[in-house]
Amino acid sequence: MISSRFSLLRGFPGLGLRPAARFYYAGAADGASGSPPVRTVDLRSDTVTKPGPRMRGAMAEAEVGDDVFGEDPTVNELQRLAAGIFGMESALFVPSGTMSNLIAVMVHCRQRGDEMIVGDLSHLHIYEQGGSAQLAGVHSTTVTTLLNGAFDLDQVEAKIRRGYPDPHYPRSRLVCVENTHNIQGGRVLPLSFLQELRTLVDRYDLQLHMDGARVMNAAVALGVPPSTILQHCHTVSVCLSKGLGAPVGSILAGPREFTQQALRARKALGGGLRQAGILAAAGKVALSELLGRLQEDHQNARDFAQALLQCNPPIYQLDLDAVETNILRFRVCEPGVSPVELCRRAAQVCEEEERTLGQGVRVLMFPHVGGSVRAVWHLGVSEEDTRLAALKMQFVAQRLTRERHKGH
Repeated sequence: MISSRFSLLRGFPGLGLRPAARFYYAGAADGASGSPPVRTVDLRSDTVTKPGPRMRGAMAEAEVGDDVFGEDPTVNELQRLAAGIFGMESALFVPSGTMSNLIAVMVHCRQRGDEMIVGDLSHLHIYEQGGSAQLAGVHSTTVTTLLNGAFDLDQVEAKIRRGYPDPHYPRSRLVCVENTHNIQGGRVLPLSFLQELRTLVDRYDLQLHMDGARVMNAAVALGVPPSTILQHCHTVSVCLSKGLGAPVGSILAGPREFTQQALRARKALGGGLRQAGILAAAGKVALSELLGRLQEDHQNARDFAQALLQCNPPIYQLDLDAVETNILRFRVCEPGVSPVELCRRAAQVCEEEERTLGQGVRVLMFPHVGGSVRAVWHLGVSEEDTRLAALKMQFVAQRLTRERHKGH
């Protein structure tokens, strides 16, 4: 048995080549004319989810108004709902997580040249185009991101500028954490770390912001309400458009004075939307009805990870203990096969595969940092999709090994 929920077929024949998938921009592709249907299992990101009938219905029926005037009732209801769930005084609906994080930095770091402390592998530092410097004039200093997404607190303390207003130094204002941690494979920050970090930032009169794009996954993994995690943070940004399945939007939450200033920053950045209740209605469904199903994504990710470890031949390498939520990072250990090549092959379908599996299976994944491959589960990927994706990866493993032996 490959896992507790499904097993892989043995003895797959060869796998032919087709043009490479474009990974993040890969579209669905049908099989050749007359061939069985091709099943696409899209594991590139949990941002690829699509709203279901319940969510679409809520969007169509949403009561709306001009949100820039504060008159959209559905937006206002979403903000009240989110603030209650997060245990925050107030919340603001924002078009994207990148904008939400930038607004938080702008509000916490009020003067150009202020400084924030971030992890060197954080999304805010790597994937948001340096917006904090580019648009807010805020300097970043980094600390080493540990395998579980946390930091060494002594290193954080050493980065805090104590000599301000010495004219040589920027002024330390903010520490940012990420939970779950994307690059480290969906790792959940320990509550003890957050508690100790909050004590440290309070000692130096700093603020603590959480990029909580997937903090709802963290809450489910820990078995606690989101407020139990967020009690240690001054502010948080939470994406509605990832595992929660809404098509657009994030929530920025914190003290009322903070969100009032955030509202001004949102307007300056072009994030003031008018009849935004159509989008906020999807967010209400996401927060009210879809939180409980995140555990399915976590289980599917773990089942897939176990299947990879039990592939024969054993060409996939991963740490099963690190698979805590819906993100899996793994490596391919077949000589000469890069993450790009593995993802290309996983996205290809050939006639022999269709004959063996009964249909073609395209598994879309993303070549990730450090020579790894990333796969992310979401509401668009079922247990059956996961089983078929595992079969496909067994097929790829056997084909790669066969090619190597033939080449010798």
